[in-house]
Amino acid sequence: MAEKKESVMAGFKAFLMRGNVIDLAVAVVIGAAFTNIVNSVVKGIINPVVGAFGTKDLESYSSCIKDPCKVVDGEMQGILLQWGLVLSAILSFLITAAVVYFLMVLPMAKVLAKRAAHDKAKEGVQETMEVSELEVLKEIRDYLIAQRGPSGQGSHSAS
Repeated sequence: MAEKKESVMAGFKAFLMRGNVIDLAVAVVIGAAFTNIVNSVVKGIINPVVGAFGTKDLESYSSCIKDPCKVVDGEMQGILLQWGLVLSAILSFLITAAVVYFLMVLPMAKVLAKRAAHDKAKEGVQETMEVSELEVLKEIRDYLIAQRGPSGQGSHSAS
């Protein structure tokens, strides 16, 4: 039983120490920090700019679908739809997606495409070298056969 417990713990330790688990943990932490930055940009800059063209901050926009929408004794009377919050979240998502795509995905795709083209070109050169080596070996073989002559005993002359 103790042996099985140790092997489970050893497997768990190996799992945690894998590079991809550590990379994933770092990505989650960086992603959370990046999300805070994007949310701050949306709330601190974009929402007030939208509010400058409208009548209020973007997150403040709402509609009442069942009147009256008032807070009475700490309870909301009516049904309030806060569509400004949803629109703000959509803007945050679009900004995050755009930044990730244009600053991470697109450059990485270009790097991978260049690497693939380089590898393909290198493979083509390798195939050409292999064909060239084969041709040289065939020429050597043909030359040696020609030196032996038709009898196959070589070109030694009796002197």
